[in-house]
Amino acid sequence: MLSGELAEGDVVPSERQLVTDWSISRATATKVLNELRHEHLVAPRQGVGTVATARRTQHHSPSDRFRSADVTGRIYPPGQYAKILSAGLVPAPERVALALGIEEGAQAVCRRRVTYNESGPVSASTSWFAAELADAVPALLATERIPGGTPGAIEAATGRLWNDGVDLLGARMAADEEAELLGLTERPAALLVVYNTLSDAEGNVIEYGEYLSSGDRLTRYTYQRPRD
Repeated sequence: MLSGELAEGDVVPSERQLVTDWSISRATATKVLNELRHEHLVAPRQGVGTVATARRTQHHSPSDRFRSADVTGRIYPPGQYAKILSAGLVPAPERVALALGIEEGAQAVCRRRVTYNESGPVSASTSWFAAELADAVPALLATERIPGGTPGAIEAATGRLWNDGVDLLGARMAADEEAELLGLTERPAALLVVYNTLSDAEGNVIEYGEYLSSGDRLTRYTYQRPRD
């Protein structure tokens, strides 16, 4: 569901099918489906069975979005879309300069966006890049969406691909402008803040991002146990 392989309304495998396809016990299959129901990711539909649903209060983490882009070519899950508010070269503030490894006040590419679903704003985010990437990827300076996301566009143009990602999570109160972007009418309003870096194999940061979502939203992270 996160990767987009199952869209809203698609039929989810039954307990019997899960047992057969994944060689698990019936009890485990029941537990899996119960957990998905608890997370409001699936729901029963009369005459059809269990179907995937869209969780309106869920914010997908940067790491999940980037993995989804690698798998499906889409950085946003079904039912979500982004509007680019601004894109251009601006002086890098201290925290951005530190993340990108450039001098404070040096020019850097800044892209600001808000992500929506049918209920309204889901998150607001700002992505930062070293200024020289704008020469190789002019789309970074355009206020238009980049299909497949910025990491894919940078890889296609320069051959640099992200190898490691780090997400730092925190919480703070929203500034007035941030609350307005997210459609938060009650003040003060708490925010979940994620600081994300994508680095290449040499450890050089390709992209630094800051993501804001309402404090009452859940953020989903997925991971897999390493396999031999």
